[in-house]
Amino acid sequence: MSDQFAIYPSLKGKTVVISGGASGIGAEIVKGFAAQGANVGFLDLDEVNAKALADAHENVTYEICDLRDIAAMQAAIGKLRDRIGGADVLVNNAARDDRHDWREVTPEYWDERMATNIRHMFFAIQAVAPDMIEKGAGAIINMGSNSWFEASGNMPAYTTAKSAVQGLTRTMARDLGDHRIRVNAVIPGWIMTERQKELWVTEESITKHRNRQCLPDLIDPVYVARMVIFLASDDAKMCTANSYMVEAGSI
Repeated sequence: MSDQFAIYPSLKGKTVVISGGASGIGAEIVKGFAAQGANVGFLDLDEVNAKALADAHENVTYEICDLRDIAAMQAAIGKLRDRIGGADVLVNNAARDDRHDWREVTPEYWDERMATNIRHMFFAIQAVAPDMIEKGAGAIINMGSNSWFEASGNMPAYTTAKSAVQGLTRTMARDLGDHRIRVNAVIPGWIMTERQKELWVTEESITKHRNRQCLPDLIDPVYVARMVIFLASDDAKMCTANSYMVEAGSI
């Protein structure tokens, strides 16, 4: 971890569960919490990258599961709990921003996109909340997207699911707040993960995007991870039911 970043003593020894932790933003979140001295467990389908990430950190473990299968996800969270204890922090990170033409969307595809991008978030909260309630504290961070703020096209099922993240965040902050469980959303802009570079980045798209940002630099995934880590820490103890943008002032 860069020495320019903060260490939060309140995160040392905490149990952190992260969905979609094997690559991209999720992997940066895993590495960031591991550097804080937390005990990290993550869920993913990518066994190759998951194993490599866990092997590089003695305080990181993982379970392979398909988050669209709620029973499998619940079982995987249970296995992580057996190994590293009940969650103090949940990061609902997993999602896929696959492009699709609205004219070609079927009911089956729509339902699959909801299962991929929003449904698992609620059921992950449901799975970890009892331990947080017993502890009398917890932090839940749901990963949104500014794509629907920007009226991005070519992925209506994705943007619809991501807009729902903020509704889920605010209502669960109310339902869990009496137990001192904080629920927030982090809203990334266009983050330069390897997936984005391989699939969507072109010279034209980057030029257009830079013109929309207030800041001139493209956004590295580490900066999203830093916002997540801050919101999980006691430094953010009075922050809940809100959304925190990491999008370089994109308009």
